[in-house]
Amino acid sequence: MFADYFLLSLKSIRHRKLRSWLTVIGIVIGVAAIISLITLSRSLEGTIEEQFESFGANRILISAKGFQGPGTLSQGLTSDDVETIEKISGFEYVIPGIFRSSEVNFKGQTSFTLVGGIPSEYYEEFYTDTGVDIEDGRNVKEGEKYVALIGSRVASEMFDKEVHVGDKIEMGHQEYRVVGILEELGNAQDDNQISIPLDAARELFDEEDAVDLIIAQVKVTDEIPQLQEKIEKELEQERDDTNFQVVTAAQILEQIGQVLGIMQIVLVGIAAISLLVGAIGIMNSMYTSVLERTKEIGIMKAIGARNKDILILFIIESGMIGLVGGTLGVLIGAGLAYAVGPLSQNAGFTIHITLEPLVLLFGLVFAFVVGIIAGILPAWQASRLKPIDALRYE
Repeated sequence: MFADYFLLSLKSIRHRKLRSWLTVIGIVIGVAAIISLITLSRSLEGTIEEQFESFGANRILISAKGFQGPGTLSQGLTSDDVETIEKISGFEYVIPGIFRSSEVNFKGQTSFTLVGGIPSEYYEEFYTDTGVDIEDGRNVKEGEKYVALIGSRVASEMFDKEVHVGDKIEMGHQEYRVVGILEELGNAQDDNQISIPLDAARELFDEEDAVDLIIAQVKVTDEIPQLQEKIEKELEQERDDTNFQVVTAAQILEQIGQVLGIMQIVLVGIAAISLLVGAIGIMNSMYTSVLERTKEIGIMKAIGARNKDILILFIIESGMIGLVGGTLGVLIGAGLAYAVGPLSQNAGFTIHITLEPLVLLFGLVFAFVVGIIAGILPAWQASRLKPIDALRYE
């Protein structure tokens, strides 16, 4: 019985190809937008989570209030704050850092980029814990001063000529020998960064005591909340102010997740509008189909078709239109999402696109359900037609 319904619905759709395809397009656009936006937002969230995991979930970051990350100046933290935190037990190491923008010269060409400085004795541990490998050369060694570890883009794209290990770059009238080139990380800020020993950074930026960021590596992950509370308490007591912020990687990730979640809801809501337009298109197409096939409905009823048969026939037809549109929309949406991967890499931040089967299935089911809902009213109207009135319809 169901096969008969299906074949009759398929025959009707094929009979009015142009109108059917125009109706399908509305569903395709809506589903493609929803699938691509959900995939991109979830892939972006996953990429950020990967980066934070590589950065280290067992780290506590201390900065002055208003510090939004490397490249933004902060006021308030000093070497005294570093010493205060070092006195607290439970840390593998406590690293002070300075991050500022600087002019960089190489073979007569000038550029500006972010320059970060941490103590030379911590370079090996820091990059081992972050999981960042050195593609060429070596790491900074303890006791070295005028040396630099550069990002992949500094080496290959920042200047007309490539920077190699052993070359010298100039910052603040001081030459720095490049000892290593980091692997490509996939985001412009890190790949364009230059790292030098903290002593050299203090000299470069004329900062004898200031600290932009303090990174505290926790020995036991479960102790992070207690240690975070201890840092806040000790710093407030020693400084006699609260002009600082103590956050964990998990907290930052949670904040980013909330922002991305809101953004995802807004974007999907906008995409759903186009799907609503598609549903209205299906309803309009089905109403037109009912009018065109009034006599056919009358004949079907005259030879024994029940109201239920007519209702099911039209609902299956509208559901098929939704399913076809959903299938094409899922394919196009997945293709659009995948296309963003290489584009994001060119823009300086690589998004690792991941297609989730549940998201694709949701797109198909959602389109099918929308198609059925849009066809219920026209189908009900068709099923209520009286055979005599239908046969007399001109």
